Amino acid sequence: MQGEGSEFSMTRRDLLRMIGVGAGSAAMYQAMSSLGFAAESPYQGTPKLQGAPRGASVLILGAGLAGMVAAYEMRQAGYKVQVLEYNHRPGGRNWTLRGGDTYTELGGATQHCQFDRGLYFNPGPWRIPYHHRGVLDYCKKLGVAIEPFVQINHNAYLHSTNAFGGKPQRYRTINADYRGNVAELLAKVTQQGKLDAPVSKDDQALLLDSLRQWGALDKNYAYVAGPNASNRRGYDKPPGGGLSARPVDSQPLQLHDVLNSHLWSNLTEGDNYEFQTTLFQPIGGMGRIGDAFGHALDGLIHYNAKVTSIQQDEHGVTAIYEDTRHPGSVQKARADWCICTIPLSILSQIPMNVSAAMADAIGAVPYAATVKVGLQFKRRFWEEDDDIYGGVTATDLPINNISYPSNDFNKRGKGVLLGGYLWGLNAYEFTAMAPDERVRRAVEYGSQIHPQYKAEFDNGVAVAWHRAPFTMGCFAAWSDEARAKHYDNLCQIDGRIALAGEHASYLPAWQEGAVTSALDVIGRIHQRAMAGGAA
Repeated sequence: MQGEGSEFSMTRRDLLRMIGVGAGSAAMYQAMSSLGFAAESPYQGTPKLQGAPRGASVLILGAGLAGMVAAYEMRQAGYKVQVLEYNHRPGGRNWTLRGGDTYTELGGATQHCQFDRGLYFNPGPWRIPYHHRGVLDYCKKLGVAIEPFVQINHNAYLHSTNAFGGKPQRYRTINADYRGNVAELLAKVTQQGKLDAPVSKDDQALLLDSLRQWGALDKNYAYVAGPNASNRRGYDKPPGGGLSARPVDSQPLQLHDVLNSHLWSNLTEGDNYEFQTTLFQPIGGMGRIGDAFGHALDGLIHYNAKVTSIQQDEHGVTAIYEDTRHPGSVQKARADWCICTIPLSILSQIPMNVSAAMADAIGAVPYAATVKVGLQFKRRFWEEDDDIYGGVTATDLPINNISYPSNDFNKRGKGVLLGGYLWGLNAYEFTAMAPDERVRRAVEYGSQIHPQYKAEFDNGVAVAWHRAPFTMGCFAAWSDEARAKHYDNLCQIDGRIALAGEHASYLPAWQEGAVTSALDVIGRIHQRAMAGGAA
């Protein structure tokens, strides 16, 4: 309905959106919507599968989270279940490297993890949002203890090689100075009466009060050095006790310098739905989830099983596989139904008699290139020297970010950082390097932010996901066009074969996508089985 009321409403929304951009919320919403990440997990509990047909069997390919969720639930329903897994361990990309572990990538390079006892590195998923109810529910069922994961730390750094002489700035400093300067500009516009006429005088007064508080402005609506600004951005000398207690206020950065640094582009990450507090991590490493599933499914998973062919007929599905410990050995597994969770980057290379529509879908989705680097240091200098306890430092260097451990705070001894999480062209460049060169480069780049790196570095490992033999990529990188054309075909049950995994979800790259995909497909497989076959 058009009229004065709707025009007034629109003008107010425009004004609030203007403020929201300063806070990051509008940019956050737009980015989430365009990437398809804004949707909340649909998890409402596990499906109630009852009355499996007598003797019905399911073959599950892949013991990542999707495969193990499917196996766990279908066994509960009474199906005979067997799982084939390429690796010698459960979990797939749910994976933690610890001291003593060995990993060989495509090309033959082998890394021997030398981390001290109790220290670890997650090459794959490393955090669980609070609204990923499926993953959290299985953690509860399987007894996997969790703890908070620190995403935003106001004392971590934002860094650009082209700003402030390459000197890293505290997150809180850029956050405070960006908000303060923007709030001052908006306050000036409001005081000068240059807002659109439909914004009432009362609203303008309230807006000024809100800007003073939001931007830490003084009584004159100016963002200047003083207690208000220092309480946000930090002090040159913090308040203390006794005769030396008086604080010394810090000097805010000028708006031009803040804007020109482009460091403000990192301020909205904590506003993104997937990174809003609280996030979690399993105590002892993300791989604890895979380990717990593997224990619960003991006896059902055949490890070191490399699937080389998948063939179906009207009665069932047969998978041909090789025991990787005995190259050339050929074995078969057969069941009434098959749930295949093998990543599309691998599955597209395996002969499989499915419809042209599913085959086209399998071949239509590229996988993102990422590299993660775990670095062990002789001491937790980020805590001891820099007062950084958890959180992420963002940089325009190729390593993209540094994540500080969210556990063992204030503990003596060594510690492990995520020394780089690379994507895009930087990831391709690092993938082409030998693992020791990736580690060396991560230390070299990281020392531009933390000079302690070179003296304190102990050892490291680097996983380039396009060289991981069981995925050949990190996660399914759907485009909007490919999803519109192929997604439904990928997710349909094709005869007696169905696919599941993060690639068959609207939560790409997240474990929750794998979990919800598996729960969706087992419900549909069960309906088919109860109806008497492949309809």
